[in-house]
Amino acid sequence: MMLTNKRFCRFTLVLMLVYICLFPGSTRGDDTVPAREERTPNRFGMSVELANNYDPGHDISFALLTGFGMFDYGKVWRQDRPKELCFKVEGALGSTFRPEARAVASLGMLALYNFDRIATATYRPYFEAGIGVIYTGFRVEGQGLNVNFNPQLGIGVELLQKDGPSSFVALRLHHLSNANLYHDNRGVSSLILQVGRFF
Repeated sequence: MMLTNKRFCRFTLVLMLVYICLFPGSTRGDDTVPAREERTPNRFGMSVELANNYDPGHDISFALLTGFGMFDYGKVWRQDRPKELCFKVEGALGSTFRPEARAVASLGMLALYNFDRIATATYRPYFEAGIGVIYTGFRVEGQGLNVNFNPQLGIGVELLQKDGPSSFVALRLHHLSNANLYHDNRGVSSLILQVGRFF
């Protein structure tokens, strides 16, 4: 079943509420992390993303080059948190290549949860969700604005290496709309294939 603009926003809100219920954090007044959990080291990487929209229609394809940094969630937000949880900041530049070339640029932040309980020596699955802002040189009919909010949901797997940096593959649901800040708010929803590598 295809998610419409309103359904996608509701779906994203429900997932965020589930996340808050599963991983409640107590705000701390200092930059300490509970002694029972070690801090996650900072990690950086890049990825290539290929996308195609599924609502409205199926006629917009785009490619992005994304750079990102991953940080210890508890250290950034000064909260108790599961050790599997990371905070991710990313920036992307790219272009549509169908139906015509138009610039795309975004900046976003995500919470990434590693499923360490089912990880092995060769792979580690993860889930991520977040929001950002995006500029698109195109506008579908009724879209209203070129600068929009950009909620995303993704699942992926990190391919671990014994020696050297690991790589990863992920699928994301990618949405853009202006949250009714403008009277025309036709959203665009896409499916993204992401392939990348840590430095």
